[in-house]
Amino acid sequence: MIHKSMHKRFQTLRLFGFFCLGLLAHPLLSQSSTNKPFVVVLDAGHGGHDSGNRGNGYFEKNIALSIVLSIGKILEGDKDINIIYTRKSDKFVKLVERANIANKADADLFVSIHCDAFTSPKAFGAGTFVLGLHANQRNFEIAKRENSVIFYEEDYEKNYDGFDPTNPESVISLTLMQETYSNQSIEAAASIQRSFVSNLGRKDRTVKQAGFVVLKYTYMPSVLVETGFLTNQREGSYLNSKKGQSEMANAIAKAIVNYKDEMKNQVAAQEIFETEAPPTPTTTSIDPEIRFKVQLAASKKIIELQPYNFKGLKNVSREKEGAYHKYYFGNSTSYKLIQREQKRAKKAGFESAFIVAFKGGVKIKLSEALDALK
Repeated sequence: MIHKSMHKRFQTLRLFGFFCLGLLAHPLLSQSSTNKPFVVVLDAGHGGHDSGNRGNGYFEKNIALSIVLSIGKILEGDKDINIIYTRKSDKFVKLVERANIANKADADLFVSIHCDAFTSPKAFGAGTFVLGLHANQRNFEIAKRENSVIFYEEDYEKNYDGFDPTNPESVISLTLMQETYSNQSIEAAASIQRSFVSNLGRKDRTVKQAGFVVLKYTYMPSVLVETGFLTNQREGSYLNSKKGQSEMANAIAKAIVNYKDEMKNQVAAQEIFETEAPPTPTTTSIDPEIRFKVQLAASKKIIELQPYNFKGLKNVSREKEGAYHKYYFGNSTSYKLIQREQKRAKKAGFESAFIVAFKGGVKIKLSEALDALK
């Protein structure tokens, strides 16, 4: 069951839900200190009487569990990370319970591991997904297959508010609860996808959006990973091997550490700057190429730059970054000024708005820009 406060929050998000695929939150920025352990919930898909897909005779549930346990073993060696599992053995766990485990742990990241399948044995490559409206039939089919797990639950209609995995319109409602965390979900998924490409030479299937029930009820950045196609004979054999599982686990673990470090670095840089930075005029960059903006939203769809689409805010700009259009408010060389613009954005209703930095029109780390101000 969803906590009443979360349900109220969901109803608030519904009012703004169809505006875009994601309001952007920075879960770590709400923390007063960067010393809090980074909590990662690792979710091995399927389990028990739910075998997952059986491409080439393999068991998705076993492969997913093996990869998850290997990821956990690697990350448990990092003193800054606390690992929690939704399952550590071959047992069935309801999708909503997987989310509840993550929510109770106040997790910073939820990663669900699966194996893909397709009608053609030629399809291959690892994919990363975040919750959103699927852009094509293929993404819908993947989500439909993973969501069909709810039929193993006797009380699924009660648990999932009458959700129908076979109905595309039913998926629209799934996107609303994860809006607040969509940008960080995209960043985490992109980190994993980059790791697959750079560390393993895997085909870059890019970050995609689709309506996965397991991501619906999580209140933190969440990613679903399809590690490869069991229906592809070569890839299925690779994923079923100890070597393949070990390599996939290492790549995902590295990506999670990179994502964690980037998030914590942003928090630390902003906290240090706010407590130690000297007063103006040195809070204005002496390098005119360094500029600050307030990020409001991200969407695969183009949103018309009109005040009524942005809670009345004017002078909102849009920039393309990969497959996403990102929307910014304000544009200044002054960090103090952009902080005021951030407050305006939050007051207007963009509670998760955060500051980003650019140099020469290229996005850079906020910590790098703040160092330049000193």
